[in-house]
Amino acid sequence: MGRTPVREAVQKLAWQGLIHVQARVGLQIAEIRPEDHQYVMQVRRELESIAAALAATHAEPRQGEQLRECAGLMAECAENGDLPGFFATDKAFDEVLEAACPDNFITAALAPVQTHARRLWYSAGTHERMGGAITMHVQAIDAIRRGDADKARTAMAALVDYLNNA
Repeated sequence: MGRTPVREAVQKLAWQGLIHVQARVGLQIAEIRPEDHQYVMQVRRELESIAAALAATHAEPRQGEQLRECAGLMAECAENGDLPGFFATDKAFDEVLEAACPDNFITAALAPVQTHARRLWYSAGTHERMGGAITMHVQAIDAIRRGDADKARTAMAALVDYLNNA
């Protein structure tokens, strides 16, 4: 791999606040600060609610099928207590939501927020809260698949509120 793609990846991670670049010293992974959680979730709640409403009215049949698969995989994770599998499926859900949302400005702003939220969840996520998170994900997925923008917006806001209190 050449220097340019590595340099661009490092710049992107630094821009997102995930690492700190220290000239002539190296890279340092940014610490997870507890106060960041509320700010990340506040932004995520607003943007994901809008994205879910837009996805509900613009999702293509293929994306609806991908969402159905995500819901099924999440249900399996709940049955098996598979937290890493849930995290992977949650990321897949975020990717389908991004693809179904026609507003590139929202998805561009949401991507680093989701990364931070996922990082916070990886550090503090528990099996005990996974079942509730999965239930709420499935409710949001069902609303998006039905094309119900209002319910998708409400379900996504409720999901983020639940995750915020994790």
